[in-house]
Amino acid sequence: MIFTRRGLGLRLAAMAGGLAAALSFGLSSARAGGEVVVFAAASLKNALDAVDAAWKADSGKAVTVSYAASPALARQIEEGAPADVFISADLDWMKYLADKKLIKEGSDVKLLGNRIVLIAPKDSPAAFGIAPDFDLAKLLGDGRLAIGDVKAVPAGKYGKAALEKLGVWSSVEGKLAQAENVRAALKLVSTGEAPAGIVYRTDAAAEPAVKIIATFPEETHPPIVYPVGLTADSKNPDAAAYVKFLQSAKAKELFEAQGFTMIAPVASN
Repeated sequence: MIFTRRGLGLRLAAMAGGLAAALSFGLSSARAGGEVVVFAAASLKNALDAVDAAWKADSGKAVTVSYAASPALARQIEEGAPADVFISADLDWMKYLADKKLIKEGSDVKLLGNRIVLIAPKDSPAAFGIAPDFDLAKLLGDGRLAIGDVKAVPAGKYGKAALEKLGVWSSVEGKLAQAENVRAALKLVSTGEAPAGIVYRTDAAAEPAVKIIATFPEETHPPIVYPVGLTADSKNPDAAAYVKFLQSAKAKELFEAQGFTMIAPVASN
């Protein structure tokens, strides 16, 4: 069922409330227990959970992760949230914190790459190719395009850039369901509340209730880069070792199994 604009707005507001709760959950006790606290883009969840399990098996140490949209996490760090490591879904939000001297100088690394795709519910008959001036509005019909906030959420910014490059933006600009993060946009499509959405390839692969209609050509948007860095006020001696582990051969295998590409050189032990 396709929700009305009001229905979608209420759902997205509820998701935002859940985000605030998730960001605060367990951080104080984790810091007290000496765990590395990681703030990571929501699109990393499946892959990073697997990497963190491997880190714990290798080091015997646990990690606490807060997953949310990169801008929300960056602003939480700016407001003093006790994170040790930040993994953004784009370079802009890492630079935002680095410019404010909130990322340890020289610690940030371009870690991963990804792709954005057009998705629909699994049972949708939609079959589409992406080309200049393709009729996305016709695909949407009376529904809306699920997408991350196009002014702030990296997946939303990449999606808007691609639609502008393809000459499609003006036809769908008034038909958006903008979400707090890419996983929230994915949820709107997987539950049938939106007939189509733009998410990362890795998100689509992790959700059996959606299908990929088409992949956006890489030349239609800025390169998708996930950087990782240490926060300037981190006192945890394990944080740097954790960031190095993210660049290990084992982590590379796990990230690539979820559809990411490893940009950073594999770190030696």
